Amino acid sequence: MDKIGRLGFGFMRLPEVEAADGSKEIDLDQVKEMVDLFMDAGFTYFDTARGYHGCRSEAALKAALVDRYPRESFQIATKLPAWMAKDADEARAMFDTSLEQTGAGYFDYYLLHNLGEDLTAPFEEYGLWEFALRKKEEGLIRNFGFSIHDKADALEEALARHPEVDFVQLQINYADWESEVVESRKCYEVARAHGLPVVIMEPIKGGSLVKLPDEAAAVLREADPSQSLPSWALRFAASLPGVLTVLSGMSMPDQVRENVSIMGEGFAPLSDAELDALARVRAILDGMPTVPCTDCRYCLKSCPQGVRIPAALASLNILALYRDEHRAQENYDWNAEDGPASSCIACGACENVCPQHIEIVKELARAAELFE
Repeated sequence: MDKIGRLGFGFMRLPEVEAADGSKEIDLDQVKEMVDLFMDAGFTYFDTARGYHGCRSEAALKAALVDRYPRESFQIATKLPAWMAKDADEARAMFDTSLEQTGAGYFDYYLLHNLGEDLTAPFEEYGLWEFALRKKEEGLIRNFGFSIHDKADALEEALARHPEVDFVQLQINYADWESEVVESRKCYEVARAHGLPVVIMEPIKGGSLVKLPDEAAAVLREADPSQSLPSWALRFAASLPGVLTVLSGMSMPDQVRENVSIMGEGFAPLSDAELDALARVRAILDGMPTVPCTDCRYCLKSCPQGVRIPAALASLNILALYRDEHRAQENYDWNAEDGPASSCIACGACENVCPQHIEIVKELARAAELFE
């Protein structure tokens, strides 16, 4: 597997402008500037997916990168979201659509997108593991892997069934490192036990780790006043052994400038003292009042309305911990759209099985008010 730069450019949160009809469209002029800054700094890995930006991200990548730089000068990763397809034919057709939209000719890294919970089944049912391996044999995929938003046991099961993958993409950041919900550390250790390199997503937790509570931010300022909050997050992720690259979903040129500065030639792994400071920050965050959901998902099995209860509670916690309205809303829109909190009929079935004895009905009403 080729060695690539420690920073990857995620095409998930691109800048937008308002079109003449009032809709939002990707600001290509600004994206081109961001691509140029990234490439000029010596970084070359770009990550997109079929579903990003309403299926417009891949075309933006073509316009901003593929049409403007030699193909051998960068790496492209994109993903196949089987859960967006109604059948196997539609799912497999996404590969050809991605090739056309990106103009890439081949994919350096290709992923089955967002395994976890009930999203995993379609990848098996549609034969997409075998399909991707055939594309690899044809030379259209150089490296094959998957992304997953689930716990370590689910990752272990996927890797046991499919040892043929070349890499995995995991949600890892210092706030979630010991989380019972995300299990960042445990997932990382599973991947490394299988000898697989890791692409890290959400190293800044969707931007939330640049908005720490004052008490937590003070710990990091005292430890090193010269470091920005994003620097702590990016360096934590990039300091882990076996990391292929760390993705950052940058939305403006200044973010690119800051991130390439952090991850460029002057990069240094975190020291033991710096890791201790981050552990103190985690302790502060863990001690703050939040909805005590551990994502056990017993409530999901009991809910007659299919409300995405853990996702709604997670958005409430993002708001409580980081005061990050944008990230809380984004998490809700992405993860709870097909089971909104407003669908709750207050039957109480979820509360009867909740090990944490959460007043779920009340919390869902709060989520519906805030995010819908």
